Amino acid sequence: MSATVSNRSSWSISTWLSVVSLTFGSFALISSELLPMAVLTPMAADLGVTEGAAGQAVTLTALLAGVAAPTVALIIGRLDRKLINLALCALVIASNIAVAFTSDYFVLLAARMLLGVAIGGFFALAGATVVRLVTMEDMGKGMSTVFMGLSAGLVVAPAIATLIGEAFGWRAAFMAAAGCGLLALLLQTVCLPSVPATSATSLSSLFGLLKRRPVRVGLVVGLLFFGGEVSGFTFMRPYLETSGGLDPTAIAAVLLTLGLASLAGSAIAGVFADRMLRDGFGATFLVLAIATIGLLTLSNAYIAILVFAAAWGIAIGAGPVMTQTWMGRAAPDQLEGVGGLFLAVIQFGVTMGAIAGGVAVDVVGTSAPLYVTATCATLAAILITTQQAPDAVSQTPAVASAAAE
Repeated sequence: MSATVSNRSSWSISTWLSVVSLTFGSFALISSELLPMAVLTPMAADLGVTEGAAGQAVTLTALLAGVAAPTVALIIGRLDRKLINLALCALVIASNIAVAFTSDYFVLLAARMLLGVAIGGFFALAGATVVRLVTMEDMGKGMSTVFMGLSAGLVVAPAIATLIGEAFGWRAAFMAAAGCGLLALLLQTVCLPSVPATSATSLSSLFGLLKRRPVRVGLVVGLLFFGGEVSGFTFMRPYLETSGGLDPTAIAAVLLTLGLASLAGSAIAGVFADRMLRDGFGATFLVLAIATIGLLTLSNAYIAILVFAAAWGIAIGAGPVMTQTWMGRAAPDQLEGVGGLFLAVIQFGVTMGAIAGGVAVDVVGTSAPLYVTATCATLAAILITTQQAPDAVSQTPAVASAAAE
């Protein structure tokens, strides 16, 4: 029997498997997005372009993801969301294989544009898909599980890609990423139930979302969070080198601590998002602000740096889960539309954060981007704690697999 919509809200084995299949999708996407960073030098040399030009493979992917997020929600109509997710996995596979076999820089950029569409579409639909698999009340738990794939990719993908690139060449690293996409495709084919669309997103409904105060608050907070976090993280290494006096080995330990802590942050965020959304959301930004100030004031104490890096990681792991849950609660009737707007704001925030951090470094010094992070986190915490959290909608239908029944 094929999987169909059900009103059960319990997390059965089939529910867990369906959500985890999306976790593998987020892992494949973030691993593929960050891959050029790990093999930038040999890739640029092989293609006959500068490292700066090769790095645009990441920038272009991010820009396309931002454009694709609301666009995909508009054009897919009432197609089964399982089919859309499978198509997006196929784009991940095709993109990585095309990059692995091309010798032309512009073909590489075109292939990375396909990946950008996949990223934008996946994360725009993620919240709506998760809610259909579980319930609105459990959205935080579901998004926490899905975003653990993203956090895991941030931690392990660059290191593994570097090792594969050194051992077998940079093209093999992209083939490995294609393999991750294939695994996600197979898991979603088997484990993800049919997710019929309940409604289609229109352009007027997208603009209508901006009239809702909780949605506007969520978008502003998302902009502050992702912009501020990227500003500090992008220039974390130069700061630790100049102000902390750390060598590359010590910095690697700091970044590993931060990455592992982000996994923990993603894991625990769902509990707070479901039970105490506003307070947990505000605490996330407060922790980020305190951790950043701690790094700025205790840069000569290595143990303190590790502790504050761990706190930093917990906050940036929890932030996406909290933000996505807030947005879902703010517009439970337009989950895909609000998901598209949310991801577009993320990409804009990432771009603006990188620009602000770069300007701050050039004008003030390596510590300046961290001040940007602390300021954005403080403003986000103040904004959230002065708002009333959107309520869960317990009657949201869940999707359960009936294959085993």
